[in-house]
Amino acid sequence: MSAVPDGKKLVRSPSGLRMVPENGAFNSPFSLDEPQWVPDKECARCMQCDTKFDFIKRKHHCRRCGRCFCDKCCSKKVVLPRMCFVDPVRQCAECGLVSQKEVEFYDKQLKVLLGGGTFVVTLGTSEKSETMTCRLSNNHRQVGKTPVFGTNLFTKYLFLDGESHFEVELTRISSMQILTDGTSPGGGTSRASGMLIHYKPMGSEDAQQLRMEAVDEKKTASLWLVAMHKAAKLLYEARDQ
Repeated sequence: MSAVPDGKKLVRSPSGLRMVPENGAFNSPFSLDEPQWVPDKECARCMQCDTKFDFIKRKHHCRRCGRCFCDKCCSKKVVLPRMCFVDPVRQCAECGLVSQKEVEFYDKQLKVLLGGGTFVVTLGTSEKSETMTCRLSNNHRQVGKTPVFGTNLFTKYLFLDGESHFEVELTRISSMQILTDGTSPGGGTSRASGMLIHYKPMGSEDAQQLRMEAVDEKKTASLWLVAMHKAAKLLYEARDQ
């Protein structure tokens, strides 16, 4: 284990080298813990194709699920930013597909969320609304860039800025619902036009409602909402692990 100047440390685990925050408070809400590996003594056959292991057929553990496979069923090495691995790591076919989809989120959707979108925001049952810029933020803590994607992975807050300002910690969001504007011209699919969020403010266990509706630049706002929905899926998966 060794520390680096940007507030992270290099850790060697059985799965590979990981670059993790020195302070656990900086952990990304999207991050996943490394899985417990299925013990070798409990794994005589590949858990995918049932091939029996021997001196020639070696066993390998998927770094994402921890299950045991033969080389054929666990040959791909895929980047896994949610576990902070420095290099691509061995994963089974099923986990590799999931990780590849997450790569797209970190490489594209996260940039959209950091860029922000403009919405009319209504708090609770209030009749008063305010036009605000909504974006994800890392709470002003510059903790460095991921060596794989060049994007900050320690995003923790949803910031809303207008005449007033407030923030919502991502881990305190309990539910998130996408609002749509109906069927688009030409009979296409409906487009995201807003979002309904339920969260618990800091220091309170009572849920608060936040309604966001797109105004100008609806295409940009729609892309932001879709990206936020994908972020919510990662958030819930990490929470339920």
